[in-house]
Amino acid sequence: MIVGIPAESYPDEQRVAVVPSSVPELTKSGLEVLVEKGAGEKAGFSDNEYEKKGANVVSDRKQLFLKSDIVLRIHVIGENTYHNELELFQPGQVAIGLLNPLTRPELSKELAQRNITAFALELLPRITRAQPMDVLSSMATIAGYKAVLIAATALKKMFPMMITAAGTITPAKVFVIGAGVAGLQAIATSKRLGAVVQAYDIRPSVKEQVQSLGAKFVELGLETKEAETSSGYARDMGEDFYRRQREMINNVVAESDVVITTASIPGRRAPVLITKDMIHNMKPGSVIVDMAAETGGNCEVTKPGEKIELNGVTIFGPLNLASTVPFHASSMYSRNITAFVKNLLRNGKLSINLEDPIIHDTLVTQGGEVVNPMVRTLLGLPAKSPEGKDNQ
Repeated sequence: MIVGIPAESYPDEQRVAVVPSSVPELTKSGLEVLVEKGAGEKAGFSDNEYEKKGANVVSDRKQLFLKSDIVLRIHVIGENTYHNELELFQPGQVAIGLLNPLTRPELSKELAQRNITAFALELLPRITRAQPMDVLSSMATIAGYKAVLIAATALKKMFPMMITAAGTITPAKVFVIGAGVAGLQAIATSKRLGAVVQAYDIRPSVKEQVQSLGAKFVELGLETKEAETSSGYARDMGEDFYRRQREMINNVVAESDVVITTASIPGRRAPVLITKDMIHNMKPGSVIVDMAAETGGNCEVTKPGEKIELNGVTIFGPLNLASTVPFHASSMYSRNITAFVKNLLRNGKLSINLEDPIIHDTLVTQGGEVVNPMVRTLLGLPAKSPEGKDNQ
């Protein structure tokens, strides 16, 4: 079987799905690896490196898609105007990567119409065996780190306490809202830079993790065990809950120099945690980095992809943060997707075992149909019976 790694065409994307060091793992599994010419250049990986590791570099993009049985990508559909991308895929092909199936389910429908078997890595179940494949956690680690660097660069203060001949410089105060992977990395990076860090999460189970990184856990009395779904993802808690949450974190936000927000809900708009009024209570020169900007933002005034200023407070709405650290983001993603591919293979052949929750949960399209239950619901399609027939 042939695996193809095309160059990414998503706007401003600098990552590549597979780096040279992962090629031997794929070839040892019985796969031939094709890489589009220049696919890894933006991330710092040359064509020569791929060839040294056993890949074949292909200059014709259409030929790469034509020859590949499996296509590995960062974004399965790479362009905002995606129809040209869809035409490259061949019927019967397998596509693996980020598909955004809960926000843009129409892409899945079009892949199904072209008879593509598509796996969305965003839907990976949060189980122990899936951890080596967890691209969301890997990319969140990168994003949490980079968000702090953005804030530290924009803040008109230094993060660490310093005792100098000119007097003592007090440390910056950082407040991280959401203590998932991105939030925990933001806490750790802020602490390394010397800031005084506080953090809040509606899941009481993360308190010890926050404290182990040297941060203070802010308790509001609203924490709930029901904040997570059974699959390990955040649950929408409803507007009344978020309203009470905003009221109670107002004072913490007001006294912070930097606020980093990370709260997102798969397939839903990000909850608004910081209002315009709360920003007016912040000190001029403060900074907000809204890591949920791609799904609408946790800050009421966030503009995705832009930096704005309100009442002297700078608000960043960064998009695709992981791509801004492309070397390590690509390396981590590559290890994840390589592990996923190896889990799909038996004796060098594709084996789609639907009894495996990793395969079952991530499979979105197969046999000309959208098969994932959540995506079918979003598209208004009837549920499928265990035999694969529609339930009318």
